Amino acid sequence: MSMKDEIRDHLVSDIIPFWKGLRDDEYGGYYGYLSYDLKLDKKAEKGCILNSRILWFFSNAYTLLKDQSLLEEADHGYAFLKDYCIDSENGGIYWSMNYDGTPLDTTKHTYNQAFCIYALSSYYEASGKEEALELAKQLFHMIEEKCTDDQGYLEAFTRDFKPESNEKLSENGVLAEKTMNTLLHVFEAYTELYRVSKDTEVKERLEWIMDVFADKVYDPARKRQEVFFDKNYNSLIDLHSYGHDIETAWLIDRGVEVLGEEAYSRKMTPITKALTQNIYEVAFDGHSLANECEKGVVDTNRVWWVQAETIVGFLNGYEKDPSKTEYKEAAETVWQFIKEHVIDPREGSEWFWLVRQDGTPVEGKPIVEPWKCPYHNGRMCMEVIRRL
Repeated sequence: MSMKDEIRDHLVSDIIPFWKGLRDDEYGGYYGYLSYDLKLDKKAEKGCILNSRILWFFSNAYTLLKDQSLLEEADHGYAFLKDYCIDSENGGIYWSMNYDGTPLDTTKHTYNQAFCIYALSSYYEASGKEEALELAKQLFHMIEEKCTDDQGYLEAFTRDFKPESNEKLSENGVLAEKTMNTLLHVFEAYTELYRVSKDTEVKERLEWIMDVFADKVYDPARKRQEVFFDKNYNSLIDLHSYGHDIETAWLIDRGVEVLGEEAYSRKMTPITKALTQNIYEVAFDGHSLANECEKGVVDTNRVWWVQAETIVGFLNGYEKDPSKTEYKEAAETVWQFIKEHVIDPREGSEWFWLVRQDGTPVEGKPIVEPWKCPYHNGRMCMEVIRRL
């Protein structure tokens, strides 16, 4: 079987049935936690990022595969998001819900708003429901009005949009006022919203975000993005996030493609090519991709989402420059690593969160939790099917 056929089979036979199995027909949405030992906690919190990403996943899977059962899953996910996760009083989507759909963590995080836009835009494409597109546009205007300053996107807010500190998207011992990660996923969400709506205001913000990436986030000397910033985009830490760089490379190329503006193609393509080349040279060991490098020290663990994004990023690099056959070979090699080590062979499971460089699983990390979802690996499958 070809890589494309193997990946299509994995999507249809493994990933889709697994996530269908987490549907909560009593309280709505999808169950929020499956432990490493495959114990399902039906009363765990339901992360709104998790539920947005599941809605995105089933919407896209339906658009690609045209299996009616996938649209029914998307309808189920949309109902939970609309009826419970979105704050009808103050606007915006919460951080997380209790198992029964009551608000748990009412933080409004820009990153989370972006994923809701991403999901709603894809659901609109799948379902044709204008209401979903209107909700996405409302969230777009809310981000632009309440979650920005003159430099870019702020991060975390209270329920009624008073700024608060950004523990949720800060790591590595720093507290960041702005992050590359939030900027990237606002860009990704706006790309999808513009693709389905062709709204000129969204287009203007896409262009603006690309300028910020090129002028403030990307470091041309190191051929990498900086990760955590103060409010004026001064970098707070020497950190190279390998997974985010390879993901950014293809997501920006996708944005450039959807935008269709030659000036931004000229501006951004050299950056995305440099990011891809640098990751290939620095982080790829011939089998898989390391996680990150902090102050010169490499974290050699293999994270599930990093491997998935590596396949898409290298295939994208090969598409953009077919002379780079080493990228296509690298994508195929990473798929072998995923098959052998990252996909959990136990019945009733999906992908391990984390494996060591030698492929042995790191025990204890859950199979499902608010960040562990079918967005990265499901998207990888769909991108491979579309690209190969």
